[in-house]
Amino acid sequence: MNKNLRAHPMKNPIILALDVDTRDQALKIADEIGDIVGGIKLGPRLCLRYGLEFVQEMAQRAPIFMDNKHFDIPSTMEAAVRASFDAGASLVTVHALSGAEALKRMAAVEAELSKQRPFKVLAVTILTSWDQNSLPPVMNPQPIAQHVTELASLVQNSGLTGLVCSPHELDLLQNKGLYLVTPGIRFSMNDSGDQKRIMGPKEALEKGASALVVGRPILEAKDIKEAAKQFVMAM
Repeated sequence: MNKNLRAHPMKNPIILALDVDTRDQALKIADEIGDIVGGIKLGPRLCLRYGLEFVQEMAQRAPIFMDNKHFDIPSTMEAAVRASFDAGASLVTVHALSGAEALKRMAAVEAELSKQRPFKVLAVTILTSWDQNSLPPVMNPQPIAQHVTELASLVQNSGLTGLVCSPHELDLLQNKGLYLVTPGIRFSMNDSGDQKRIMGPKEALEKGASALVVGRPILEAKDIKEAAKQFVMAM
């Protein structure tokens, strides 16, 4: 089923963004489609409410992408990444904007921990909820694409190879040896929600994505199991 072997450490390239509010909801959905999707993304919405024991419980059902986007001093970021790994996470996010020192520290931690089991640190470039008009005013007045390519270079130079970017920047990052995770994946471009830069699953994979994050198109479907299968079959 996995047509993109670079999806590893996920089972296949489709990662479910499990943005629900309760432990019972999360476990029910994980039990229903944990064997279909390549992995499950957990963010602060669940992690802060239920803690690392909940993450451990979820990791028994599917590979876990722990998406808390750490952005702090290097020692604090390292502690957070190590705690995420200990809880069972296979992917963890930090902000590329945290700078070279922090990213080099993350690369060293990734190299150490990945000797124990498959594990990657992903650096977030520009959030897919931002477009050119909503970039923070303190950022240089340059196109989003330029911000992304400059941050990607910073990440690579640090020793990391994992990146989170919009599918619209995939063309810029092809053939650079990067593990590219792209949110903003939709079958219908009319179903964008608060995502500004979106794309269909097949097109994103053809442009070089390693894994795709899908949330509402699965979670809000009448039949979430069938919706998950449709995304996997679209690869």
